Amino acid sequence: MHAAFHHVPGRYRGGEGDDPEGFRRRNLDGTLRLFDAARAAGLSRVVFLSTRAVYGDYPPGTRLTEDLPPRPDTLYGDVKLAAEQALAAAGLTGVSLRATGVYGPPVPGRPHKWQNLFGAFGRGETLSPRIATEVHASDLAAAVRLALTVPQPPPLLNVSDIVLDRRDLLRRYADLTGGHGRLPLPGDPKQVSEMDTTRLRSLGWRPGGLGALDGTLEALAGG
Repeated sequence: MHAAFHHVPGRYRGGEGDDPEGFRRRNLDGTLRLFDAARAAGLSRVVFLSTRAVYGDYPPGTRLTEDLPPRPDTLYGDVKLAAEQALAAAGLTGVSLRATGVYGPPVPGRPHKWQNLFGAFGRGETLSPRIATEVHASDLAAAVRLALTVPQPPPLLNVSDIVLDRRDLLRRYADLTGGHGRLPLPGDPKQVSEMDTTRLRSLGWRPGGLGALDGTLEALAGG
């Protein structure tokens, strides 16, 4: 399972910072060497953590299926797509997981995904609306497990679960903590391009939905 990625902290799109060549060298050239080493070591299967960013600039509201031609519009998406293509040509059973944004429970000593957002909300700052897709880390791990173990896995699998409006996220968090920040305006769901996960679900994948989100928020509020 290859999930390593070098980037500016907190950023994937734009994660190259001011060093695009170094970003490409570390993340693409390093990945190609890893695939070569896997083949030389006699491994039969490699699972690669890719991203929804390979779909790129499809119009808002497009249903993103694995059969759509990739159209990355960032260096991040370009590098991930090139790695997908290299894996497909590597002579291995390769599976690329195109994951959306990932959230999960708190990790001791590390800031969580929404820490800055929750802090700004608690200070009463004005927050912009945002709506996007998310998947829980445990559901991503379950997808990895399936990709590693099912016979003849598909080479591409979308991994996504809920459509999450920032307003709803903060309202749920406020209900748990008793906070009274300023909720942003609702996002526009028509601007979201959801990834179709029919292919992954056909393998038995069942994500946690809003229950997983609420459990995570309870853990974050408790911390």
